[in-house]
Amino acid sequence: MAIARSGAPAPRASRRAAKGCLRAPAMLAFRAVLAVWAALLILTADPAAGECPLRIAVIGDRAGGHEPGKYEAIVAEVARLQPDVIMTVGDMIEGYQADTAAVKAEWKEYKEIIKPLTAPIHFTPGNHDIWDARSRALYQRYADEPHYSFDVGSAHFIVLDNGRYPTIDAFPADQLAWLRDDLRAHRDAGFTLVFFHIPYWTATLAEGKQDALHNLFVEYGVDGVFTGHDHVYFSGRYNGVLYTGVGSSGAYCAPGLTGLAHHFVWVTLGTGGLAVSPVKIGSVLPSDEVTAKDYKLAGRIQESALEISKVEVGTALAVSEAPVKVTLRNLNDDRPLQVALKWEVPPGWVISPSEAAAEIAPQGSSSFDFTAGTDLSIYPAPTISIPYPYGEGRTIDLEKALPVERTAYAHKVTRPPDIDGKVTEKAWREPVTALFAPDGTPMTAEPASFYFAYDLDNLYVAARCSETQMGSLAAAFKAHDDPVYAEDCIGFFFQSKTADGPVYQIYFSARGTVFDQLIKVSGGVGADTDPAWDGKYKVRTHRGKDYWSVEAKIPLEQLGVRGKSGREWAVNFRRKQKRLATAADWQVPTGYDPRDYGRLVFK
Repeated sequence: MAIARSGAPAPRASRRAAKGCLRAPAMLAFRAVLAVWAALLILTADPAAGECPLRIAVIGDRAGGHEPGKYEAIVAEVARLQPDVIMTVGDMIEGYQADTAAVKAEWKEYKEIIKPLTAPIHFTPGNHDIWDARSRALYQRYADEPHYSFDVGSAHFIVLDNGRYPTIDAFPADQLAWLRDDLRAHRDAGFTLVFFHIPYWTATLAEGKQDALHNLFVEYGVDGVFTGHDHVYFSGRYNGVLYTGVGSSGAYCAPGLTGLAHHFVWVTLGTGGLAVSPVKIGSVLPSDEVTAKDYKLAGRIQESALEISKVEVGTALAVSEAPVKVTLRNLNDDRPLQVALKWEVPPGWVISPSEAAAEIAPQGSSSFDFTAGTDLSIYPAPTISIPYPYGEGRTIDLEKALPVERTAYAHKVTRPPDIDGKVTEKAWREPVTALFAPDGTPMTAEPASFYFAYDLDNLYVAARCSETQMGSLAAAFKAHDDPVYAEDCIGFFFQSKTADGPVYQIYFSARGTVFDQLIKVSGGVGADTDPAWDGKYKVRTHRGKDYWSVEAKIPLEQLGVRGKSGREWAVNFRRKQKRLATAADWQVPTGYDPRDYGRLVFK
């Protein structure tokens, strides 16, 4: 894919290093034979033949009120992608100055800006680059010939000079004739791309009018046309020719219809034809944007940098001036932590004070005391947020909700309930009915009631779930560990032992089918699951006119405990309603982490 040029005065030597799929071997400087062989491969590599896609970056306007740093950022991103060819669509300098020295200084500044680019760059003149004979001479000195063509493998590139000619009627006849001759001479090219600054085609083709340039493009099989000038991205296909208006890469612009502001365009030529994609500034990141060290540190920060003591709300769902201790740890090895802790307090809650300042040495920690209260609803709970730095110029938005801890009661029974699914026995007392949507908002599922009882050897659970359309009840699965969690069901998370004891996840469907698994806990945090764990249960369900209910006996031996008054478990539970595609949860959030659970107290 060596470059050959034609059109403007004498062709220059190729400015393109071997790139792409067929690269010259690293040993070519060591052996002349290998150099010749590599050159032959490069010359025969053909994007149209599918040997290697040709990758082209098209950079938009910089001038016309350029915004400092934007074009430089685009250049850096293009350099990261290592394209085979780089094109501009004009307006690289502000220009329009009578002071020749000032124009030269602008060109020198521009050439410094593009130094990070390692691929050959080909310039297209815009109205800010050439506006009279003197500026044309400077353009030839610092950039290129105003119009020319060149080849890369079987792809033919044409650059036109139309920046001084605002309409197609003013386009010079001699340049049009040159274009016709060049297209005719290269009509067998695998691909043909044309670049010019002012998008005549939006005033002609997009308006259903004739366009002399387009007629030539269609006649000689041009594949794509790229223009600039308007500082906004748009495209269109006319008679098989794909037109792309490249927007601003550094000039002033407002976001287009899709919110696309500063960008460049990525073009590939290959077996799939011509592909064009705009790339937003900030999309092409360096390979070390996130290092393994960053990744691991960020994970530790999210997991353990912030600890908030629980607020016990009991069964009343209200609390008055409960103490809250917040502990913040600086997990950085080399920088102090200077941050503000701020509470976002929803209606019904009061947090005092609402914020605090922290200054913590590397690997140090500090604790802060607050009080919290609510007389309206426990959810949504207040949230504390911290912009936590973890590297040079990097922060994590560390957020954590105030953990509330509800209490449910299991009542000791001397006569166990009859497991028939009807939930009518006296053993079922003190039902839990206050449930929430999974995000803490009022529940959208229909009402449900949960009950707990126990004796020395068993835990008994029951639930009654309203369903006004019983004909829609989803309960088809029959086998143990079928995915009943995707049907109408109730589910429990029991941690019967210490903070590092396992969590038992047990779901019962409206049919009585069981899904269960063991969740391993490490450091108090839910970790891996063991789906092979299977418990033994006695389960029965019942269907009424507008509800379904379930009763189950769970032998405690398989959970490693016995029923005892005063015992406390970590627990959470929920009802899932298939028809409404929602759940009703006791504690929010519902998941594998037992730190988010409430308490089940054995009375």
